[in-house]
Amino acid sequence: SSGINAEWPLRPGGPKGMDKMIMGKTGDVTITNDGATILKEMQVFHPAARMLVELSKAQDIEAGDGTTSVVVLCGSLLDAARKLLLRGIHPTTISEAFQIAQTKACEILQSIAVPIKLSDREVLIKMASTSLNSKVVSQYSNLLAPLSVEAIMSIIDVDTATNVDLKDIRVVAKVGGTVEDTKLVRGIVLTQRACATGVHRVERAKVALIQFCLSPPKTDMDNQVVISDYTQMDRILREERVYILDLCKKIKKSGANVLLIQKSILRDALNDMALHFLTKMKVLVVKDIERDEIDFVSRTLGCRPIASADHMLPEHLGMADLVEEMNVGGGNKVVTITGCQSSAKTCSILVQGSNKLLAEEAERSIHDALCVIRCLIKNKNMICGGGAPETELSIKLANYASTLSGVESHCIKMFAEAMEIVPFTLAENAGLPPINIVTELRNRHAQGEAMAGINVKKSCITNITEENVLQPLLVSLSAITLASETVRSILKIDDIVNTR
Repeated sequence: SSGINAEWPLRPGGPKGMDKMIMGKTGDVTITNDGATILKEMQVFHPAARMLVELSKAQDIEAGDGTTSVVVLCGSLLDAARKLLLRGIHPTTISEAFQIAQTKACEILQSIAVPIKLSDREVLIKMASTSLNSKVVSQYSNLLAPLSVEAIMSIIDVDTATNVDLKDIRVVAKVGGTVEDTKLVRGIVLTQRACATGVHRVERAKVALIQFCLSPPKTDMDNQVVISDYTQMDRILREERVYILDLCKKIKKSGANVLLIQKSILRDALNDMALHFLTKMKVLVVKDIERDEIDFVSRTLGCRPIASADHMLPEHLGMADLVEEMNVGGGNKVVTITGCQSSAKTCSILVQGSNKLLAEEAERSIHDALCVIRCLIKNKNMICGGGAPETELSIKLANYASTLSGVESHCIKMFAEAMEIVPFTLAENAGLPPINIVTELRNRHAQGEAMAGINVKKSCITNITEENVLQPLLVSLSAITLASETVRSILKIDDIVNTR
């Protein structure tokens, strides 16, 4: 089972790592170097390889970053396990030794970690920048990193926060302009355009979020209405007009001057006649609000989704200082709602890009940066990057293994060697001679330089903290724990049984 090549899809490690172009069945193209995205899009058939895809997904949920490293580490540990199996060591013995090594590795990481304060914005920005430096949008990290930190800080209480719900930050990608036009909006950004009611800006807005349709009701699927003359036709149209006018009057009576209409599958959410009446009433209308946006919109505005026209009451409306339709370039428009008068702490990030691929990759990169800051809120410790913690682990685990005896010592030594895959891959991707670099790195760490790491920009080994290459402790802890757990799960399997 360890014959899986875990490194192939994961060349995108480090600032000089390459990206992957993924082509879907329908011909849609994704350009990314996010490990979780690459593995999610790939077609994987081998059951053990599927475990690696699940592993990457688990790391994405737990830490949000390090999805590439976790699979490379797992592949290296599988290779170490394969070598030990070939020497006749029992899988259970290897599994138990790897468990001891994993616990010891977590202790070593804790000992080299540096505590931080959430009030220190500079450190948070440096960590978000480190996460963004390996992405397609790395040249914009000086804009996106402070923006990500500001977004998180606006929705938490710095003194008491122990976690953050990223559902409170809505990242919206829109084609138009460049990545430099990306901005934080303290409110809501809707990708839908405002309907043609002639109103594009409303101050002191009263917003109604409705889930009913402003169109005539339809008969059931198997019913038919047969019209035999014009008078019946006129009557139907008259009834329709009265019905829709009644709905519009109820909306106007409630005091709403902005209307958000949920997307409907069964019939038109809004027909031309309703639009005509709402235009006369000078109401700004945005239709086709997606079902998954309803929760965020209602929390941010402090309003209730209204399921029936009879419930159109002033107390169910949300208040906002300004609702306006904005042009984002390329003929695209968005509707922004700012100055929401509710107690909910939420915000939106409007990500722009010159094309769809870039906008989507910028969105994924910002998600990773937000996850890095979330990791720091969960566990307020940081370590350096650049392969330094893995090299330190490798040396200290090897020293620990030499204090033990028997087969266990040998297995932990192999675990320690497997850790070197991270600096090895980093050096390889940067176009440096990996064997020379890893050997020198080991030498520097053996002399007590715990912060020595690979400086990709200068193509040498330096104190990596001076280069501001920092990462949360939780990312590495999670990667090592999840990778070793997956390897132990695979080691316990002795056969694959196909069922009918």
